[in-house]
Amino acid sequence: MRGIWAEFIAGTCVLIAAVGFAFVAFQRGGWVDADNSYLLNASFRSIEGVSIGTDVRLAGVKVGSISNIALNPESFFVDVEIALQNTIQLPDDTAIIIASEGLLGGHFVELQPGGSSFNLVEGDTIADTQSSLGILNLLMKFASGSGS
Repeated sequence: MRGIWAEFIAGTCVLIAAVGFAFVAFQRGGWVDADNSYLLNASFRSIEGVSIGTDVRLAGVKVGSISNIALNPESFFVDVEIALQNTIQLPDDTAIIIASEGLLGGHFVELQPGGSSFNLVEGDTIADTQSSLGILNLLMKFASGSGS
């Protein structure tokens, strides 16, 4: 009888831990509530290190996530759809940059608001984009001595 209770308690602990991990995964997984967000678009030359669910940050604070990624067959650029919180209203001259958390860290998307008095609205495209700089490409340029 003792063994059954021990198995029951161990199983319950495992189940509670699994529910806890699932909760943390949903909180940090980049899912944005569709009712409390709006979509913006951007087009990048390269989105190395970025995927659906990647954080979109403003001044270091997560304000949204990447909701869709598609290669544009005509321009060969990558079209990205960004889901932002409704409470964040950005000027229409906002820049969007793919940044790195460090030398070995992951990537995120950073918003840098401009000074325009007109705001972006649902479905607008952010024109000022900057792709990520691959560390391997930078090292190769440095090693070969090419400055351009």
